[in-house]
Amino acid sequence: MTLEFNPDFPSMDDLRNKAKSRIPKFAFEYLDGGCNEDVNLHRNTSELREVQLKPRYLRDFNGASMKTKILGMKYDAPFGIAPVGLQGLMWPNSPEILAKAAFQHNIPFVLSTVTTTSIERASELTEGRAWFQLYHPTENSLRDDIIKRAAAAECPVLVILCDVPTFGFRPRDIRNGLAMPPKMSIKNIFQVLGRPHWAFNTLKYGQPNFETLRPYMPKGLDLKQLGKFMDQTFSGRLNEEKIKPIRDMWKGKLVLKGVASEADTEEAIRLGLDGIIVSNHGGRQLDAGESTIKPLKTIASAYGEKIEVMMDSGLRSGPDVARAMACGAKFAFMGRSFMYGTAALGKKGGDHTISILKTQLQQVMEQLCCERVTDLPQHLI
Repeated sequence: MTLEFNPDFPSMDDLRNKAKSRIPKFAFEYLDGGCNEDVNLHRNTSELREVQLKPRYLRDFNGASMKTKILGMKYDAPFGIAPVGLQGLMWPNSPEILAKAAFQHNIPFVLSTVTTTSIERASELTEGRAWFQLYHPTENSLRDDIIKRAAAAECPVLVILCDVPTFGFRPRDIRNGLAMPPKMSIKNIFQVLGRPHWAFNTLKYGQPNFETLRPYMPKGLDLKQLGKFMDQTFSGRLNEEKIKPIRDMWKGKLVLKGVASEADTEEAIRLGLDGIIVSNHGGRQLDAGESTIKPLKTIASAYGEKIEVMMDSGLRSGPDVARAMACGAKFAFMGRSFMYGTAALGKKGGDHTISILKTQLQQVMEQLCCERVTDLPQHLI
């Protein structure tokens, strides 16, 4: 398809700045922030951008192709849309906007358990191509029912999350009332009144809700009760005892997200997972942890032939995708970049953001004289 985007917003910084001006402060800070002092949030991007690539100008060059195969599926680019919770809070209807754009561009869209559209709706919009990320329930019956729904919706990939054994300590969200239990303060109400486009679209599409979880939630919960329900219903801590039944039940591809060590990679291989996503949850969980690019290099080198190694956290641009793949990732995911796009440009934001990323990555590959994304490691300095 033709890659076209709004020339007023040619970079992620442009989209971020526009998004900040269009959504309430509490929603923007939920999207933009990390945990504690944001050390790992900034480490993710800064250390990734220390990766340098070497061009090979005088070699024969027949053009660059971004087409990629991962987990047996072919995509038009080596990046996808990462799962993000509460997307409809940041921009109304944003998960549907992004699912549609991902389908049109033939890249994967990963739906979070705690975002604001349902498994079934995401599958409908992508003709059964949406991946689903499971946030592990405390009750096996709920786990099994959600997995059965994902299978019935023909999701090709189930992603299980291991890097949220406890809620991240996020000072902004606590001040804004977005910790569990959430609240809507007078201050937040005034922020909403100052963002009329956001407020109008929220009225148009309705109050955001955890649509996948709606069948399991008691009716009429107030915000405090909702927070208690979420805390009691989910436990993010994974181990062999929890993973084995999922592997037995799920017939599609199974991916572990949040891997940051060789030991966990070895365990994933032993338990029969098809892929891992090296990730630190966008710097939102462990401020004292490593950036994602550090363990990626080691893990991809040691285990890249045994399991599909992917990456998210810290990537914002096409050059960042190239850097990650040069370090051994077979595929990359981004969350914030796509949310900046939808918050900035509404229903056009998904297509715009994907088009920017494709254009940037194409330019990097042509500049390097790199014909295939699988050749990017040859250009690592």
